Amino acid sequence: MSIIMTLALLVCILPVPSYADNKNVNNIPDKRLFDRIVDNADILTDSEEKSLLSKADEISERQKCDIAIVTVNSIEGKTPTEYTDDFFDYNGYGIGQNKDGILFLIAMNEHEWAISTHGYGITAFTDAGQKYMMKDVITNLSSGKYEEAFSVFLDYCDDYLTQAYTGTPYDSGNLPKEPVSSIWILGSLCIGAVIAFIILSTWKKQLKTVEMQNCADNYIVPNSFELSYENDVFLYDTIIKVEKPKDNDSGSSTHTSSSGEEHGGSSGSF
Repeated sequence: MSIIMTLALLVCILPVPSYADNKNVNNIPDKRLFDRIVDNADILTDSEEKSLLSKADEISERQKCDIAIVTVNSIEGKTPTEYTDDFFDYNGYGIGQNKDGILFLIAMNEHEWAISTHGYGITAFTDAGQKYMMKDVITNLSSGKYEEAFSVFLDYCDDYLTQAYTGTPYDSGNLPKEPVSSIWILGSLCIGAVIAFIILSTWKKQLKTVEMQNCADNYIVPNSFELSYENDVFLYDTIIKVEKPKDNDSGSSTHTSSSGEEHGGSSGSF
């Protein structure tokens, strides 16, 4: 009996393994705590902020993916990626069960920016796609055109999500095509017309002494051509094999945030 009691006590004392995941789910709210435009650095006018918020809300709700823009004075010693991931997670951003979304943050003191993607946002906004879209955004940020930079970012997000829903997100080898200016098109047509006119005019002058013939008999010396033998001889063929390069930059690279959530994204300076 004493042996049985001892075993029972050991079972009670030994720790029971916990199978809870590492996600700090208790600190992640179920609903979004702030607007999709958060201007903590106060770099936007009230009208600009209102206009951007209306645009962000419309695109986010239509595309079923949160699109948020945040400005702060400082990232408080964190890396841009860490700060942006935490802002996304701990403030409840993301739509649906998978918390689909993208958050763009800039820190004015450090002059750094970061993008955090989550859920379907990781699929829609690939590494190559983010690099492409940020060229225009950074150009405006560096010029102090913050409202324009954020508006361009929202336009890109709308376009990228629309493309992603077709099953082929923008990625390396499949990026948006640069728009062609109507001025360039008109200029090219005019130049082409002028060149064609000059060439045709030259040809016309050279053909003034030529008279139209009804057949080609006048151009062949009588009995000068006689086909006596015909044979096809195979000589050789050439096969060139080119290995298709493997694209190692496609898709989205991911990492784990402090809350245990999987994120994609990118960062840089302006």
